[in-house]
Amino acid sequence: MSSRPIYLDNAATTAVDPRVIAAMSSCLGADGDFANPSSANHVYGREASARVEHARAEVAALVNAAPDQILFTSGATEANNLALLGAARFHSKRSRHIVTSRTEHPAVLDACRQLEREGCAVTYLKPGPSGIVEVEQVAEAVRPDTLLVSLMHVNNEIGVINDIGAIGRLCRERGVLFHVDAAQSAGKLPIDVQNDAIDLLSLTAHKLHGPKGIGALCVRREPRLGLVPLQFGGGQERGLRSGTLPTHQIVGLGAAYRIARESMSVDIPRIAGLRERLWQALAAIPGVELNGDPVRRVAGILNVTVDGVEGEALLLALADLAVSSGSACASLHAEPSYVLRALGRSDRLAQSSLRLSLGRFTTEAEVEQAAARMGDEIVRLRAGEPRSGAMPDLADDARYNLEVRRRLHALPGWGDLPNAPSVASGRAGDREQGTAVEFAFRIERDRVTETRFRAFGCPHVLAAASWAAEAARGLDRSELAGWDWQEAARVLEVPAAKFGRLLTLQDAIRAVVRNWPAATESTV
Repeated sequence: MSSRPIYLDNAATTAVDPRVIAAMSSCLGADGDFANPSSANHVYGREASARVEHARAEVAALVNAAPDQILFTSGATEANNLALLGAARFHSKRSRHIVTSRTEHPAVLDACRQLEREGCAVTYLKPGPSGIVEVEQVAEAVRPDTLLVSLMHVNNEIGVINDIGAIGRLCRERGVLFHVDAAQSAGKLPIDVQNDAIDLLSLTAHKLHGPKGIGALCVRREPRLGLVPLQFGGGQERGLRSGTLPTHQIVGLGAAYRIARESMSVDIPRIAGLRERLWQALAAIPGVELNGDPVRRVAGILNVTVDGVEGEALLLALADLAVSSGSACASLHAEPSYVLRALGRSDRLAQSSLRLSLGRFTTEAEVEQAAARMGDEIVRLRAGEPRSGAMPDLADDARYNLEVRRRLHALPGWGDLPNAPSVASGRAGDREQGTAVEFAFRIERDRVTETRFRAFGCPHVLAAASWAAEAARGLDRSELAGWDWQEAARVLEVPAAKFGRLLTLQDAIRAVVRNWPAATESTV
């Protein structure tokens, strides 16, 4: 049996299908179709070109497009940028208004911010609690000068589905271009660029068991849609995307899309069944809530909020599961998920969320084991119990040094804080803001002799609270008043993005000093 974690992060990327690997391998070696597809003056180049065009047809077939509508890119990020920046710059003298939503992928949001710097006006729609952008919202936002509406088909964090058909037909009636980011939906939901009135469609391979580094932009053919290219060179892809075509990656993209088209009727119901099984197991745990619409969602994505447990702490405890945290702490950013906050989740709840995403190779046994592990760890973390068994193998994770992992492994149960005249207590922070710390120190002969703490927050906060409680023993009031959070940051190698959280510990220590008992002689 493999000792590697159970992989439940398919929304981030998928393992490449062995059939795709075989197809790609045939384009790499000296006896394969390795040549530059633009080298039409010899048989090697013509054979490589034929493989590229066959893959182009496979991609087009998945979305009911013509092959000449498909432009190969490095992925959906580049396709999104080419669609938005290319269209806006081409039509800059005609229309300068764009409609999108607050929950789009950063590749769209950052492109829109760039267009704002170039003089465009952008309306950012806010989805309701379901996470879905409704067609009525789009209709209200479209103006006479609107050039383009850009919305994702499936949200990459919570998996909800926008009705791109209804929105596309509305845009077509209003004479507005419609761009769809289909990175998470291609091969998982039916897409028909003709019936759905989609003008620009962004695609990628690595979300669908294909290789990273390759994607496509499907561009409306009739009437011809103008785009300004983002890069220049040899004029490949009709001059819209210059650069030597990577034959092996394009062939991998085509193979992945062909396999998806042929297996959707089997893969998707099976994955949806596993997702529902996982959700039913988690829903039985008090305080676990589903994020996003319960019905209008893609088969493989499940996003849950676990109340009472900080997201990064849960992620660390679940080291034997490869999942994504709804907490931005996991990537050392300062803010929680903007998608979950847009849905009305508080910072605390947004930081206490996990995304579990399933794929073609996810098994029933893995789902059962993952559900059981999550249930066990949620109960343990809520009770503040120390971890049993071996520490998770995090030697390659730069976020946590050995001291952090040691303290988290042996984190004592909080138990009852001492309550006596010789006890000084102090608290700071707010669970709703993601960090809260409470200390209680027994004082005898004007020195700290016994400590207790409660803490809610990321692993660095928990480890720092444990370290501070231990370091406080033996200190008198003046020494405790001089305690500096920077010492904990240095010992625990806390990243700079979390320094603000350690200030909560210092505030709690100062509250202890303020509450220092007047008489500290003890006969206990």
